[in-house]
Amino acid sequence: MIRTTLPADVPVVHAMIRELAEYEKALHEVVATEEQLHGALFGPAPALFGLIAEDDTTGEPVGFALWFLNYSTWRGTHGIYLEDLYVRPTARGGGHGKALLLELARIAVERGYSRMEWSVLDWNTPSINFYKSLGAEPMDGWTVYRLTGDALTAAGTR
Repeated sequence: MIRTTLPADVPVVHAMIRELAEYEKALHEVVATEEQLHGALFGPAPALFGLIAEDDTTGEPVGFALWFLNYSTWRGTHGIYLEDLYVRPTARGGGHGKALLLELARIAVERGYSRMEWSVLDWNTPSINFYKSLGAEPMDGWTVYRLTGDALTAAGTR
């Protein structure tokens, strides 16, 4: 049901990224191309890693997880930052999302990583409840900050 992303999966993963962005009401923000995704996953120094959830009957991709390494200076180990987790609406409730998260947890434990982290929109109650059911806890007291666009350019050219 869960396998590592292959180069041939890039078009379907890209399509599902767009589906996820539409669900999150932010499709207009997706500018990434299939070529960029392929380079990040399969270029000379991959910095992005992926898993595919397949339908048990058809073998068709129905979900994905994209992740990269972070590092805890306090724990002295790497961790997994889950950038995106998505299961197509027609496949939800079939255990694919749980299987993706459990496979990431297995990878983290096997490699000696100390944690997995991700962000979830505060209005996405179904996902929040799902994450909590697996034992995940919100990081109260922390606020995510982001530099992007003109602000990033201005900061990077000072």
